[in-house]
Amino acid sequence: MGPCLCRDDIKLVRKLVRMTRSALPGLGIAGAVLGAGLVTAFLVGRYPVSVTDLLDVLMAHLTGRPSGVAPAVENVVLLVRGPRVIAAVLVGSGLAVAGTAFQGLFRNPLVSPDILGASSGAALGAVLGIFFSLGVVGIEGLSFLGGLLAVAAVYVIGSMLSARDPILVLVLTGVVIGALLGAGVGLVKYLADPYNQLPAMTFWLLGSLASTTLSDLLPLAAAVAIGGATILALRWRMNVMSLPEEEARALGVATGRLRLAIVAAATLTTSASVAAAGIIGWVGLVVPHLARALVGPDFPRLLPTAALLGGGYLLFIDTLARVAAPVEIPLGILTAAIGTPFFIWLLTRVQRTWS
Repeated sequence: MGPCLCRDDIKLVRKLVRMTRSALPGLGIAGAVLGAGLVTAFLVGRYPVSVTDLLDVLMAHLTGRPSGVAPAVENVVLLVRGPRVIAAVLVGSGLAVAGTAFQGLFRNPLVSPDILGASSGAALGAVLGIFFSLGVVGIEGLSFLGGLLAVAAVYVIGSMLSARDPILVLVLTGVVIGALLGAGVGLVKYLADPYNQLPAMTFWLLGSLASTTLSDLLPLAAAVAIGGATILALRWRMNVMSLPEEEARALGVATGRLRLAIVAAATLTTSASVAAAGIIGWVGLVVPHLARALVGPDFPRLLPTAALLGGGYLLFIDTLARVAAPVEIPLGILTAAIGTPFFIWLLTRVQRTWS
């Protein structure tokens, strides 16, 4: 009895050491990745910008004085790359935080933000907007609404089904509803005009930030800020939610209401990101694991780290999409090309690293 107890105590101490280790080095690395991504995104492109010109334009914009650089350089920094860079940070951070929340909530390292059908619902809303020839605002609005309605339907149906494991029922319901919405997307594409509407649908579904403007940033920033702030406010309770359902309830946590709040916040962030940039997969799957490798599984440290890494990660992906080929590569293709080998590697290590 004694030796067994000592071994258990040693395991507990080791786990507590991992949970309480300093997060500053990990946060510093994540911040450095974001900073490097920002600088690279502004400087690199078809129209190269020097560091001096970039600093002059930014300082002039902040102080209100003339920049002294060519108007073309100022337009590239402020009107072309500026909105795109901000959108990349918001989308990357939002998807990373949503993925981190879903992985902890469902206690599954292979979960991504579209597990409950948010991406499929947003995709159906977007292709319907293109099919009915709506403007950009209408397409993004329908996409956003479609993502929210899809997850609401999943949650309502899952709540109506009585089961011993509500999380498993919720995930399975999300898979079924996602498949149904995917069939709807295929039907709309089949009925669309093959010369005008179908190419627009295909391009949107592959994901891109090329058409991002200043007017697109306000609704995106508002949704990501509300969803992210809600998840961050629940960060301490999310540690408890990573425990089995019975243990979390025994600790006094109202798991049903807390799960609903986390799902709603993560869905808001995911739907806004998909509405603004199309379907960009793998960010919400890959980045949480990278953040967990830096600061451990403690959510108060994990969520800010994932947000920083997600923004920097998508900045580098978007910059690569702009410069890697004569024609811009859709973001969904690049994130899949990078995420697939990572997923395979993850499958070989998930039994040893998820703790």
